Amino acid sequence: MTLPSAVNRANTILYAKRWKASVAFYRDCLGLEVVFRNDWFVEFRLTPTAYLSVADQSRTTMASGNGKGITLSFRIDDLQAAHRAFIKDGLVPTAIRAQVMGADVFYLTDPEGNRIEFWSPG
Repeated sequence: MTLPSAVNRANTILYAKRWKASVAFYRDCLGLEVVFRNDWFVEFRLTPTAYLSVADQSRTTMASGNGKGITLSFRIDDLQAAHRAFIKDGLVPTAIRAQVMGADVFYLTDPEGNRIEFWSPG
């Protein structure tokens, strides 16, 4: 079986124990645009067809993965500028590593411990 040829939107949902802190991280620290919000679920726009949502695990049938097995990977244009901005904002990104699978890369973790990879072609 293959996916229908017309998949036109993708959404990744993270289930969070620390829901309020996680929402604040993606909204305030990463600056993602909120496109939907209620009292237990927030959806952020990443691109015109890709979204990231954060759900309060206490209100769902899914539990937090506690940061295990998840890496969100974002290709960005100016890796150095993003790295400097995160440090200026009090976040703690890893050092930039050169030429990891052909790209320069650094990582952050969200309040749930999920790894977020930022990369640019090397």
